[in-house]
Amino acid sequence: MDLSVFDWISLTVYSITFLLGLPANILVFFIYVRKARKRGATPNVVYAINLCFSNLALVAWMPVKAAETVLQIWMLPELFCPIYNFFLFASLYGSGLLLTAVAVGRYLSIAFPISYKLYRRARTSCLVSVLLWAIVCLHLSLALVAEKGANFVQPLQRNTSTCYENFTEEQLEVLIPLRLEMALVLFLVPLLISAFCTLRCLALVRRSCLPPGSKRRVLAMELSALFVFVVCYAPYNVSHVVGFVLNENVLWRREAIISSSCNVFLEPVVMLMLSPSMPKAFSGKLCKKQMAQHHRKATVSIKDPLAAMRGVTSMIEKQMGSQANKADKSKAASSAKSDLKPV
Repeated sequence: MDLSVFDWISLTVYSITFLLGLPANILVFFIYVRKARKRGATPNVVYAINLCFSNLALVAWMPVKAAETVLQIWMLPELFCPIYNFFLFASLYGSGLLLTAVAVGRYLSIAFPISYKLYRRARTSCLVSVLLWAIVCLHLSLALVAEKGANFVQPLQRNTSTCYENFTEEQLEVLIPLRLEMALVLFLVPLLISAFCTLRCLALVRRSCLPPGSKRRVLAMELSALFVFVVCYAPYNVSHVVGFVLNENVLWRREAIISSSCNVFLEPVVMLMLSPSMPKAFSGKLCKKQMAQHHRKATVSIKDPLAAMRGVTSMIEKQMGSQANKADKSKAASSAKSDLKPV
């Protein structure tokens, strides 16, 4: 097995992606499903579940990608080559669009909390998800059909073959402009929207009355989502732009796509940060029973403003009663002293 340094790096990344991405996405999926059953579905729940399905579809093909890297040949039947590429790029572009939808939702909830609450429905988020997946599937269908004759598996050398890597000049005439359009529509435009929403959220949160700890949490959540978007999806889409400028199929596309698979285990971290109830749930299990009871009492008092008002009212009444008692005692003492004075 004669593998280059790049092949060893690719094999390492694909292995880590499978080992970390599979349990992480399954965990996040069950967390959000449980949250939806208890509290009802929200836009973040809908987008998180869509992201989990997208990542799990890619994780399922990671062993195939690793085997292709080791064996340097496409071993599966030719029919599986377009199916594999469809799931690979659907996960790549679909996840990016879903992260953009999450960023837009966070910005609207902070900038226009009252107006956004009227449209903040799980049904609307489902329709948005369907629309985003339809856009991705349309682009990928055109890209796969561009290779005429469905000869997706092409010979590379003698007794070797590759899946969707070697193209004829006729195929590249269609693929290169289509790749540029995908890079602009499915990556650059969502990136600009996500960057705008993230920067506006940070500016609004900085001027808000939130405590410093909450501001740091929002800052970390916003920047981490934007970081995942740029690091995972930028290299491969830049190869589309370079390929269009040079009018060729650039050779380093295989290297650029490695970072795209890292979204499988990085996005669950972002999704856990989007669920504020998760840290409380885990800390409640680790803390002592008294701390948990104290936390529940505090939560009840915050969630029930009438109970809090009654408590404040009782405190005020007690203070007023104690002041009245002190005043009565002082009057009684003064009257007693006046009675003891000689006439």
